[in-house]
Amino acid sequence: MYNTLIAQAGLADRPRKSRWPAKLDLLQSLTGLFLALFMWGHMFFVASILLGKDTMWTVTKFFEGYYFFDKSYPGIVSIVVACVAVIFICHALLAVRKFPISYRQYRTYRAHMKSMHHEDTTLWMWQVWTGFLMFFLASAHLYQMMVWPQNIGPFGSGDRMWSDGLWPFYLVLLLCVEFHGGIGLYRLAVKWCVPNASREFLKKLKWGITVFFLILGLATLAAYVKIGIEHQDNYGEHYVPTFANQPVGEMN
Repeated sequence: MYNTLIAQAGLADRPRKSRWPAKLDLLQSLTGLFLALFMWGHMFFVASILLGKDTMWTVTKFFEGYYFFDKSYPGIVSIVVACVAVIFICHALLAVRKFPISYRQYRTYRAHMKSMHHEDTTLWMWQVWTGFLMFFLASAHLYQMMVWPQNIGPFGSGDRMWSDGLWPFYLVLLLCVEFHGGIGLYRLAVKWCVPNASREFLKKLKWGITVFFLILGLATLAAYVKIGIEHQDNYGEHYVPTFANQPVGEMN
């Protein structure tokens, strides 16, 4: 009976719409959510330097498995970073399909954005530009962490910021990550209908979170630069915690 009614209504010959765009959209949202939450955790981990070099060293050695195996294995960090890199690339490929693919499309969107004066439309464009920059900046950072995980630490990170001259790179990366991630989470909340939350509330929450992590990130960056300046005459030296009698594993 159902098939007969479909045929009589003339719907039988209509092609079924593909569900792939919706599936890819969901996958983009899930990978974006994972990366945003990962970056929040990552920010707190690197910000441990604000509590002192020993604290940062302890956090570093924890992720290298020292407190589980009585020896540091920086390769564990490389494996984790490699997994994050795969998710990052997948998210980028899923997101780029929505970018303007020609100057004509970009110009049309710009005209549309200026005529509407709609904040969400403007935020999307900011997300496009920060995402484009992050594809290169974050990729370089992930590669560095994956290939040289043994250089993560109070002195190693400080040397990278100052003696290697990478603090401007990380400053731009910090701004891109926080703006892109904050806008992305706001758009996810709007798209997937967070219960009982208005757009105005979500925007205030989004900017509050962005400001918090920007302040935390800038303070952390300044701390590593300060360590790098103080340590520049001993570039490459491994950090030894004050509570240790001798170096343990790859202490830097």
